[in-house]
Amino acid sequence: MAYKSLLTVLTNSDTAKATLAQMVALAEAQDAHADALCLGVDRTQTGYYYAGANAMVLQETLSRAQAEASDLLKYAQDELGKTNIRWSAEDGVAQIADLGRHVAQHARFSDLVVLAKPYGKDRGAEAEPIVEAALFEGRAPVLVLPDDAAPISKPKTVMVAWNESVEAMAAIRRSLPFLRQAELVRVVIIDPPQHGPERSDPGGLLSQLLARHGVNCEIDVLSKTMTRVSDILNRHATDTSSEMIVMGAYGHSRFREAILGGATRNMLEQAKVPVFMAH
Repeated sequence: MAYKSLLTVLTNSDTAKATLAQMVALAEAQDAHADALCLGVDRTQTGYYYAGANAMVLQETLSRAQAEASDLLKYAQDELGKTNIRWSAEDGVAQIADLGRHVAQHARFSDLVVLAKPYGKDRGAEAEPIVEAALFEGRAPVLVLPDDAAPISKPKTVMVAWNESVEAMAAIRRSLPFLRQAELVRVVIIDPPQHGPERSDPGGLLSQLLARHGVNCEIDVLSKTMTRVSDILNRHATDTSSEMIVMGAYGHSRFREAILGGATRNMLEQAKVPVFMAH
């Protein structure tokens, strides 16, 4: 089992280099095909802006998006052309309100989507809906890269966040190509429920499943010593020199996490190592 179809979506030249480099590293390690979707985004809000706009203004925003897409396409072609992998690149223009449909169409036929962290400096409003479209509409796993992340192909130590949820199990199953190649997989459980089905052996059944796939596992049971789960996971990843975190995405609704926060959103904001997510 391996990832044979890789996808990245480029909308910002500031993050394009890191995502392309990561996709190339994976394509070389997995003997995969790499696709780059270069989108120029029309960021005008149709419900408010178009009522008083004239044709010249509308054409200007469209022309700007087309120019951005062309520049991104040329950059992707130049970068991918230096490699020996199989690759393709295409450009297009999308309104920000319709962005998800374009991303989902490509993500649906990809084994893994490689994206930059959607929050932080120089991130456009389109970065977050791109990640969510790949996860929800595209039903694809997403590898989210922190800023200035060095490309990794076969992480030696992978940390798996396990809370017995459907989302966590989906991420674990989708990440098996990484887990099987790792030297060590740390199954991390934070404050396991005292009355849950795994109360006597937290993570035992998951470790058994992974061991049957040839995965070398250790179980780390942690106390919730910090308010946010994401802070505990990030700190433990640093303490154990983990090179990747695997976790389920959006166990709560996206709306709830947008307003109140949550492990997924906080991790996307603060991750210091690549995060593999699935829903």
